Amino acid sequence: MFPSMATLYPVEAAGAPVELDRLRPAENAPFWILHGVSVGLAIWAGWSSAALAWLLGGYALRMFLITGVYHRYYSHRTYKTSRAFQFVVALLCHLTAQKSVLWWAAHHRNHHKYSDQPQDIHSPRQRGFWWSHMFWILAKRYRATEYARIPDFAKYPELRFLDRWEQPLTIAFGGVTFLIGGLTGLAWGFFVPIVLAWHGTFLVNSLAHVWGSVRYKTDDDSKNNLFIALVTFGEGWHNNHHHYQRSARQGFFWWEIDVTYYLLKTLEVCRIVWDVEGVPAHIRDNKPAPGRARLAPAAKSELAA
Repeated sequence: MFPSMATLYPVEAAGAPVELDRLRPAENAPFWILHGVSVGLAIWAGWSSAALAWLLGGYALRMFLITGVYHRYYSHRTYKTSRAFQFVVALLCHLTAQKSVLWWAAHHRNHHKYSDQPQDIHSPRQRGFWWSHMFWILAKRYRATEYARIPDFAKYPELRFLDRWEQPLTIAFGGVTFLIGGLTGLAWGFFVPIVLAWHGTFLVNSLAHVWGSVRYKTDDDSKNNLFIALVTFGEGWHNNHHHYQRSARQGFFWWEIDVTYYLLKTLEVCRIVWDVEGVPAHIRDNKPAPGRARLAPAAKSELAA
């Protein structure tokens, strides 16, 4: 599961020329530089109670945007909200430096359509751990936003605007953070949380398809993992999610901590979002739908007649 770099370059990957998947250091330099800058600025700014507050707040905000907005709203539409709030949170998503909501959701829908099959864009089974963890996002093949995969949201011009200007918007958020919090805010409230949230997100693509428990039989390698669930506000209940993608709740049972779901329910109480999808009991318990159970005896009697 943890292959050498050579295994990242098969002759053909999901029908695409290997050249499109080759990692080019010069083109991918910003990704690696941001890791270095986050460490350097953190050392320069130093540690303090203010740094801790910026770190916790910055990470929590970004992780909720990733899990509650990118994933559970734009990718799976597990709740509803107004067009205005839809735009506001899409704009805030640029704090994460994970590109636009249209880009993110379009690629994620591809993942679910072909989960752990050759066409899956980040499958440990197909391409190895490190490809699924982060190298796939550095490949030229996945840079474009595939509007055809997300026509329900691509129809909004304001979201296409955010998609076109995703890099300047992220840089602008960095500038605002510096104006508010100075060097400490920039280091511990912007750069460090971005890198930590990156790798928290990446764990769901990689480790959550390698390590954990399996409650439901699915056509992929998805696992439930408590550690990943804690660092990603609930995304670690990945086998649950692949079993039933329509739910805004990924921790199906009360003991499965799902912070994102609790926050979404809070927003629902405040009437900012609504129709937050839960988990039907028969889905959770892996039983036939109640309607089918009622129809079964009637079907048998008809066959006997």
